[in-house]
Amino acid sequence: MPIIPAQPYAFEFPAGKLALIVIDMQRDFVEPGGFGAALGNDVSLLTAIIPTVAELIAGFRKAGLPVIHTREGHRADLSDCPPSKRARGKGSLTIGDSGPMGRILVDGEPGNDIIPELAPIAGEAVILKPGKGAFYATPLGDILRRAGVNHLVFAGVTTEVCVQTTMREANDRGYECLLAEDATESYFPEFKAATLAMIRAQGGIVGWTTPVKTILPHLA
Repeated sequence: MPIIPAQPYAFEFPAGKLALIVIDMQRDFVEPGGFGAALGNDVSLLTAIIPTVAELIAGFRKAGLPVIHTREGHRADLSDCPPSKRARGKGSLTIGDSGPMGRILVDGEPGNDIIPELAPIAGEAVILKPGKGAFYATPLGDILRRAGVNHLVFAGVTTEVCVQTTMREANDRGYECLLAEDATESYFPEFKAATLAMIRAQGGIVGWTTPVKTILPHLA
């Protein structure tokens, strides 16, 4: 089996049976003027990883391996958004409010789109998820089962919230998970560092981590 050097030890996967999950690289989280910026966050930390995520996606496409994108978003009537989630943050804007890029975290609004630099291509699944994790109330599990994939590489934002949540969901479902360290980011660098440490602690209790440059040579 192909072997990718990683922490806390090498990550092995069956040849041709590896998928990339790109979490929530949406305009509202990543671009200036979006929801993330409205909450007072420095989105430049997130935009900095765009070239690395693009490089990772290109590597998977070249190898003919599945690339799956996710977007966090809700129906226009917010019927799939619990009131407790909408009440979080206490900022000037919240889910469903009108922001600079349309209604925040609502499917079909400009801010809910994946950024153009990382746009999906024909044949790539795009998962709309109402929660932090990509398995909850989505077809992700079915898509992976049909593809016969049990080993996953993760990229996207934010490291400690939607990325980590999805990795933990995957881990509980028996998937082997590798996080691309420089293809994920947080508005809070200390949160990213803590998440990487948690993932690979205790012999990889949640999974493995490694840089993109270490992953790419092994995809073919």
